Amino acid sequence: MDNLGNSNDPVEKPIPFDDGLGKPTPRGNPPAGNPPSVSRAPLNLGGGGQPSAAKTPVPAPRTPIPVARKPVAPPAPITERITGIKTFFTKLHPGALEFMDEQIASWLKEHPEVCIKHTNVTTGEVQAKKTEPNIIVTVWY
Repeated sequence: MDNLGNSNDPVEKPIPFDDGLGKPTPRGNPPAGNPPSVSRAPLNLGGGGQPSAAKTPVPAPRTPIPVARKPVAPPAPITERITGIKTFFTKLHPGALEFMDEQIASWLKEHPEVCIKHTNVTTGEVQAKKTEPNIIVTVWY
């Protein structure tokens, strides 16, 4: 085991400093005899040092010309009121989603008088034997 505090190793000797390196110098004046560590000369960016004769002007960005568009007709107002609502839900599983599609299609075939006014699709947890995420489709007619 090496006990650095009680031995006479050369590790304990102080490191001598060079003359002038540890002394602060006034700003902008390098110490005498030492070259400046930072060059103050302008950078050469490959321009050859001569000003360019005539620069081509950069064209101003063009604003897009508005295009005349046909007005979109507003949706036809629904004169009939919503008379019913039907909710379908199933687990988030490919087979279950196909089954729900078939259920909705067969319900619509069985009720040809139904005119769908609005639909909504959301996900949420439905509580049964287990609480699992489900997709819920609500049809207003």
